[in-house]
Amino acid sequence: MPDPLCLLFDCDGTLVDSEPLLAEIMAKYLNQAGLPFQPNDYLTEFRGARFASIVSHLERLHGRLEDSVRQRIETAMRQEMHERMVDELVPIAGVPEALDALGALPRCVASNGPEAKIRRALDSTGLRGFFGDHIYSAYTVGSWKPAPGLFLHAGRDMGFEPADCIVIDDAQVGVRAALAAGMRVVHINRFPDLEPSPSEAIEIRDMRELPAVIDKLIPALAVGNL
Repeated sequence: MPDPLCLLFDCDGTLVDSEPLLAEIMAKYLNQAGLPFQPNDYLTEFRGARFASIVSHLERLHGRLEDSVRQRIETAMRQEMHERMVDELVPIAGVPEALDALGALPRCVASNGPEAKIRRALDSTGLRGFFGDHIYSAYTVGSWKPAPGLFLHAGRDMGFEPADCIVIDDAQVGVRAALAAGMRVVHINRFPDLEPSPSEAIEIRDMRELPAVIDKLIPALAVGNL
């Protein structure tokens, strides 16, 4: 029996339903700083993107912020998100069942978010036990999707070559990063009209589909019997 593959999960929008909350809070503080932004802008144009990249894009359109203002709004945004996640955050539908069905397959979380936010999200939704301390943040690694560095680092640290890794991500930036890393990718695509999946990716619409997809990718392993 071959060694099992390693599963690399995105966090926001893949494991936890944080994006509507994040979009609301982000819009609040960007507007306070004078940068026009609506929650739907995040959901339709910037899902999965680094906050600094979103700010830079808006600054090119509306004028540059002072460094102190930029730092203040990011700190305030992250603090409010940290506080509200405890009571308002839930897992994406089907995630606990899918993770449970995947049994003992090696897995980790690799996210563009700060490590404290990832841990808070997993703790708040009861998903931390599925991953333990196998958590990788772009802020720690110093590489943000769509660059492949985060996934390459996570796979290497988990002890796997890129060809032996499968990325599960809901955003185009993550899909592009996985493909650039030479990894297989499952695109959990809940917005197919806005974000068509690349031909190289496997598209699913519901996380409950994931165990069967993984089972097909590693036919020597009966995932449900692990």
